[in-house]
Amino acid sequence: MVNVSRLGEAKWTGKTTLMFVSFFVGLLLESYVFSLASIAIYWVQMPKSLGQLLLAWAPIWLIIGIIIAGPVADKLGRKITLYITLGFYAVGGLLLFFSSNYVVLLIALAFMLMAGGGEMNSIMVATHELMPRKHRGKAMMMEINAINLGGFILAVLAFTSAASSVVFQRDVVAVAVLLVVIALLATRTAMPESVLWLEKRGRHDEAVRQIKAYWGDDWEAALEPEPEIKLTSKIQGADRKTSILFRVIVVTLTAAANTVGFGLVAYTLAYYYFPHLQPVILAVFEGVGFIGGFVGLVADRVSRRRFLFWSFLGTFIITVLIGLTTPVWQHQMWLFWVLLVALAIVNSLCYLTEDTMKAEVWPTEVRGTWTAITRFISIGLYIPAIYLTSNMPVNTYFLFNAAVWLVGLLAATAWLVWGRETGQGLSIEAASGGTD
Repeated sequence: MVNVSRLGEAKWTGKTTLMFVSFFVGLLLESYVFSLASIAIYWVQMPKSLGQLLLAWAPIWLIIGIIIAGPVADKLGRKITLYITLGFYAVGGLLLFFSSNYVVLLIALAFMLMAGGGEMNSIMVATHELMPRKHRGKAMMMEINAINLGGFILAVLAFTSAASSVVFQRDVVAVAVLLVVIALLATRTAMPESVLWLEKRGRHDEAVRQIKAYWGDDWEAALEPEPEIKLTSKIQGADRKTSILFRVIVVTLTAAANTVGFGLVAYTLAYYYFPHLQPVILAVFEGVGFIGGFVGLVADRVSRRRFLFWSFLGTFIITVLIGLTTPVWQHQMWLFWVLLVALAIVNSLCYLTEDTMKAEVWPTEVRGTWTAITRFISIGLYIPAIYLTSNMPVNTYFLFNAAVWLVGLLAATAWLVWGRETGQGLSIEAASGGTD
């Protein structure tokens, strides 16, 4: 039987880089497609109520893809699920070329959003199980940072092609989707199935074949010598026992605050209050967030619990400040942009940390399913938030958003006090330990 825990000590190789690029681009595409609804809303004439439907269309189909892909990944494997999501992307991208009416556009978006939901879920699970222990945290955070880049790229494309016809703008987006799908298909053929998942499923012979195919026959020679047990014993909070119920509550609340709070700024704010600034606000918020996200490179050297708490606290404080200073920045828009940039930076750290933790606290056998359940609930809560905030004054809108972040802050505080440490270079087995 293979000592799977030792595989976490594998060195970073060229194949690891290729796998990282595949996951990075996969999350970039997920963000690109999710952000697309806020741009596509201007491709057709529609009353505001239908515009809200299109904004809600993104999270609706994203969570459908999530809740399907989670159990599928636990049943059939992480790699095959990632092939299935690429198929859905391809169908949606092709349909986008023919979306000359509202119905076809919605169908095309539905296929791509289902793909995006399943894609992100499976990438989060696979990254924790396949990346070397010493690089697991930073790899996950840099992949999640691609979400910022994807939204930024879409916003720039929308902004630069705004003067062109709707057909041209739509075709540019569709071509980009299909090209990325082809690139992802090429990179994923070389990645292994999760050996940890194979062992948990009792498929020992297949696990050995995957190890040798990816790391070579002499795979043990590619391992780092540092024993995991010494590392775990030195980290405060790494041995805490946490129930599944406590994990579900904390992860769901922090994820919901992150999703709703981020969405209300990046996607719906401009539609309700600054329609002519939608691509600009999206580009600034995502672009600045991408730059700030490089702080995630220290993820394997810092406490995940503390990172989560301080980033939620910073996001809450800045959002309150924006809400309270609304009468000022409404007349001096330079202040709005300064505050938006500050919010983008600290919020980027918030969701990088939360998304990283979201998939690392579950037992391997059900990692896909529980990650999917918490994401399904948290993203689903964004849908009523879209309608609930539609008629609020802008200052109330931001203060509502601050209240959302406060919920996340309280959950992050609970995890800081009673939760287990999952960062600082811990292996995925150590991070997901405790009472199951």
